[in-house]
Amino acid sequence: MRVGQNPAKFVNQVAKPERITVAVLNYIPFVSGFYAEMRDVLQVCLDNIRSTADLPYDLLVFDNGSCKEVRDALVEEFAAGKIQYLLLSDKNLGKGGAWNIMLSGAPGEIVAYTDNDCLFYDGWLSKSVEILDTFPNVGMVTSRPFRTRSEYYSSTVAWGESAPDVKVEHGNFIPYEVFQEFDLSLGQTKEEIREHYDNSEDVRLTYQGVPAIAGASHWQFLAKKSVLEQFLPFDMDRPMGQVKRLDERLNQTGYLRLMPTEPYAMNMSNTLRNLPGHVSKTGPDSGRSKKSYWLLDFPVVKRVLLFFYNKIFRWYYDRN
Repeated sequence: MRVGQNPAKFVNQVAKPERITVAVLNYIPFVSGFYAEMRDVLQVCLDNIRSTADLPYDLLVFDNGSCKEVRDALVEEFAAGKIQYLLLSDKNLGKGGAWNIMLSGAPGEIVAYTDNDCLFYDGWLSKSVEILDTFPNVGMVTSRPFRTRSEYYSSTVAWGESAPDVKVEHGNFIPYEVFQEFDLSLGQTKEEIREHYDNSEDVRLTYQGVPAIAGASHWQFLAKKSVLEQFLPFDMDRPMGQVKRLDERLNQTGYLRLMPTEPYAMNMSNTLRNLPGHVSKTGPDSGRSKKSYWLLDFPVVKRVLLFFYNKIFRWYYDRN
């Protein structure tokens, strides 16, 4: 038999979520090897979101089966009021499985998704929302211009070329320094980057006075939740490697995929060593001489060691 009345019956008001939910997906299974600096990277990402976002938002973090020390740190951030929504999974659901939960569960009208290694610059949120709100039928806005595969934004170009009030331009609109900065973070060589830049182009569209570069990417994007819900649930049977399906399906459905003409986001990857002013607290000893690693950089040795590293990682952390 119930004793008394539920006090919640007398609550007259409840909090309303902000229009924008910034959603961060995190996965740090251990703090060594490839992930040695990822605690620092994650912390910089979260602190950076708070310091650069120039519109009201709620912060949602989905932890996809990280190790205990990382989960504990996130729980502390939540308890301190720095994270509004914290979702913890005791196993790695893969990116698609995590998206099914966090993108459908985000309370905002707009979802600003990011991987846990993104660094934002002042104004990123308002500039991205401006594109999202100005252009019609937008599926995805990534907060940095870079060159993606043209088959993933063919519908965007087709729309621009058919609309009389849209200006479409082809050429090199992304400065090479901006282009190179991003591609270096992906592990490409300067020679590969130069060849890519010289043999590709940008497509710039201007609509109602707002310019944007054609293209976007799944590593960081803004989208209206009502659009994303059309593609849920994602059926992905591997943790990684299949996330480009969202890029493909948005384009196939005719949605626009756009980026601002200026860089407002950067991929940190798994280290802070390339960021000025940042010193890793958990990474390798930066004072050690590079000469001591000459044998590890020998192509045959490097290939063999990375092969076994990849095998060991999959045995322990990629069993789905």
